[in-house]
Amino acid sequence: MNIVEQIRKLKTERRAVILAHNYQVPEVQDIADFVGDSLGLSIQASRTDAEVIVFCGVHFMAETAKILSPQKKVLLPDKNAGCPMANMINGRQLRALKEQHLGAQVLCYVNTSAEVKAECDLCCTSANAVTMVKGALKDAQDIIFIPDQYLADYVSGQTGRRFILWNGYCPTHARILPEDIVRAKALHPAAEVIAHPECTPEVRKLADRVASTEGMCRYVKETKAQEIIVGTEVGIIHRLKKENPEKVFYPASERAICPNMKLITLEKVLWALEDMQPEIDVPPEIAAKARRCIERMLEYS
Repeated sequence: MNIVEQIRKLKTERRAVILAHNYQVPEVQDIADFVGDSLGLSIQASRTDAEVIVFCGVHFMAETAKILSPQKKVLLPDKNAGCPMANMINGRQLRALKEQHLGAQVLCYVNTSAEVKAECDLCCTSANAVTMVKGALKDAQDIIFIPDQYLADYVSGQTGRRFILWNGYCPTHARILPEDIVRAKALHPAAEVIAHPECTPEVRKLADRVASTEGMCRYVKETKAQEIIVGTEVGIIHRLKKENPEKVFYPASERAICPNMKLITLEKVLWALEDMQPEIDVPPEIAAKARRCIERMLEYS
């Protein structure tokens, strides 16, 4: 029995569902029941009758899955798979920021820890951040937007709102430079450019479409372009190729690789199912506060 067969057998025995983020390595995406963005995966898992969630992603994603499915056991196949952006702010730092701006509403990107979400009024994704600001926060006088300064800049441009910012960012998306886009366009002049909102403003200005990972997947299916330059973590290209075999994809930068997303392997997925570890848990009081922040977002999505 090969490793894929072993995983499938154990998954059935454990009544587990396997989730893989769009940035995971190809073989992990291929073994997953669902592939997508972090929040979408957590929502899908909460709607299944699975007793165990194996989240092939990073720590904050597994926490979010646990918050939305407190009765399920949540496994993160590599406990060291963290998110540098999420680690750029903690609860203590956010509380200090809130004290400096009393009365401000706090909007947090889903790429934050449960501890930080528990301190926030509203959560958002890269796909719905504009909707959150225009809808749920339309009457807010001041908005603290954490932690991604580049996503905040994008949303500001779409809404005309100015935010109180935190100096956070995604190191992987920051590796994509404007000159990378210019070079790729010179090599592939017929190609369209798609870029993630976590990219710098200079990169986004060169894109034909700015979209979340799921937004990219939808756009690629709809566009008539046969060649696409992809301005996000290179792992998504595996899914784009599978769903659009007639189209050609080029990474905007070969350096746009998240090392944390690449920590999970098939072996680690198997070991997690065998040992039912590493398990991710969230203290009940933090989970309850964080859940309110996420559920308020879902009301507007």
